[in-house]
Amino acid sequence: MRSLSLTSGPLPAAALVVMWSSGFIGARLGTDAADTLTVLMWRFLIVAALVVPWWWIVRRRRHRLSSRDVATQVVVGLLAQSVYLLSSVKSIELGVPAGTTSLIESLQPLVAGALVGPLLKERVTGRQWVGLVLGLVAVALVIGDGLSLASDRPGWIYAVPFIGMATLTAATLLQRGRGAAVPLGDSLAIQCCTSAVLFTCLGLASGNARPPGDGGFWLALFWMVFLATFGGYGFYWLNLKHHSVTRVNSLIYLCPPTTAFWAFLMFGDPVGALAVTGFVISLGAVLLVNRPGGPAAPEPHQEEEEKADVSVAQPRSSVTGTPLRDEA
Repeated sequence: MRSLSLTSGPLPAAALVVMWSSGFIGARLGTDAADTLTVLMWRFLIVAALVVPWWWIVRRRRHRLSSRDVATQVVVGLLAQSVYLLSSVKSIELGVPAGTTSLIESLQPLVAGALVGPLLKERVTGRQWVGLVLGLVAVALVIGDGLSLASDRPGWIYAVPFIGMATLTAATLLQRGRGAAVPLGDSLAIQCCTSAVLFTCLGLASGNARPPGDGGFWLALFWMVFLATFGGYGFYWLNLKHHSVTRVNSLIYLCPPTTAFWAFLMFGDPVGALAVTGFVISLGAVLLVNRPGGPAAPEPHQEEEEKADVSVAQPRSSVTGTPLRDEA
């Protein structure tokens, strides 16, 4: 019998959209005060200082991880945190408009949708494909006026957010296929420590380790640590544990209009009619992708419940084709 809870209902999906969108605002606040590496180095040093003691006290004695589990989470952390965040924040620092960065990263649901079939055996229905394409159109409407390809900016900088989109997609597929058996708290601890080590080394090597004394810098760090990292990043993996890759990634279509609303509240950036129209369309697209119906592949938590009712002597193959321990 399926139970409704705060970890698998609509609240985590809404929290993901709001918190993930806040990351673009935090990047804008941070890069106004310091270099990208300085921001990311101190962001993850603070995160690690908070996560490691909690993990040592609360999680350490509950679950023993294999070397493969640890290695998988290190790679996921490098892809989904280190490279993704470095490319996202750096693109904004280089002058790529936040809206353009958001649009490029919103290609992720389409890329993930194309790959989950051959790689993870998750079926993407025709209705979901329509919703994914419709969501991309909505995103283009939301940030249409922000797509400024000014001639004074070198063209190569627009490739930077594409790198982040690609690495986050790869990390999502890896986590779903191999890392889903690791508890969320352990995943975040390993991934955040990996990023802290990497960004500290890069910050020291580049001479960007010293933080500025500007209060705005520390405000930006507070914003990114608690809203973007613990909030957005944590809710991303939490949703992925309970829903398919296609459904979770479709929520990213709601992030550009939500980011526009964040920017309106924080910086007074105007929200035009196109943004409002795009928000309505993107909401419809997400509802279309997530609407029950059709013979789509079962959700991860549904499949685990079904497995509990079958004979141990005749186990059924999972969506991913892996043992139960590796399922989400």
